[in-house]
Amino acid sequence: MEKTLRVACLGAGYFSQFHFDAWERIEEVELVGIADRNIDKARPSGHPAFINLEQMLEATSPDLLDIIVPPHTHLDTIRVALDHGVKAIICQKPFCASLAEARTAVSLAAKAGVPLIVHENFRFQPWYREMARSLAAGDIGDVHQLTFRLRTGDGQGPEAYLSRQPYFQKMERFLVHETAVHWIDTFRFLLGDIRAVYADLRKMNPVIAGEDAGYIIFDFDHGVRAIFDGNRHLDHAAENTRTTLGEAILEGTTGTITLSGNGALHLRPFGENATRTLQEPIAWRGFAGDCVFALQRHVVDGLLEGRPFENTAADYLRVIEIEEAIYRSASEGRKEGV
Repeated sequence: MEKTLRVACLGAGYFSQFHFDAWERIEEVELVGIADRNIDKARPSGHPAFINLEQMLEATSPDLLDIIVPPHTHLDTIRVALDHGVKAIICQKPFCASLAEARTAVSLAAKAGVPLIVHENFRFQPWYREMARSLAAGDIGDVHQLTFRLRTGDGQGPEAYLSRQPYFQKMERFLVHETAVHWIDTFRFLLGDIRAVYADLRKMNPVIAGEDAGYIIFDFDHGVRAIFDGNRHLDHAAENTRTTLGEAILEGTTGTITLSGNGALHLRPFGENATRTLQEPIAWRGFAGDCVFALQRHVVDGLLEGRPFENTAADYLRVIEIEEAIYRSASEGRKEGV
């Protein structure tokens, strides 16, 4: 198939490997460059390597820029990309360093007529796509509650996070800003918009700057609730705890869906003990059910075929607003409307 979309990536840290692999598997894409201030990190990919963004944009003239660097760099990066005529941008989460910066980025992209998508990939994990299908089919009747228990098992001791993403230790906002935002977005994908939150957050590991455990209760319309129960010190039953990062249970009037740590989904009808399998665990390529590939495939389809995008930055502002409300709730000890 002819390569019709030129893609360049900024950032060659730990998680970028999943982006590179996914782009290489999309037939319509040509990965034309990778930039990192440590160019030795970019070179092993085998693609043209650059030491800074401007150099890469001028040399490659990409259609799409994939931003895979920390939040404090996002706004300036988006400005530079727009100034160089990039036609579409994907930006990793957490999106920008603040809500004000995120709003500015959205405004700049809108004025330029450039699609700006947040790389929020958890809603693209196959188990959540199957949950959404099952909900739409009415498999569990009227939804009452969704619970997710985050148990990554990587947060204990002085060496926590250092081998993979050492900057985690220095994030003053950690569990919610870096991790729970995945489920703010996923809960909205499954259940609709969030109306109020209540949060109890705490720091368990003294060597890190931010919180690493806590509970968040989300209110939705019609009395529906969701609970995020996160603790990065504890683990769950899985060969790879980073497949699902925890376990979930979705409960309704006619049935219950459970997500196990290997990515399997099971449905138990109300009043029965037997379950049927909605999704078998398989050896997914890439990260967490190959959700990086699924998101990037979704964006390519949107650009080439005119399909609507999920996770536009404009819509993602709502996720950041909810995140801010969670931190206010934890600080003030009360429920916050959003």
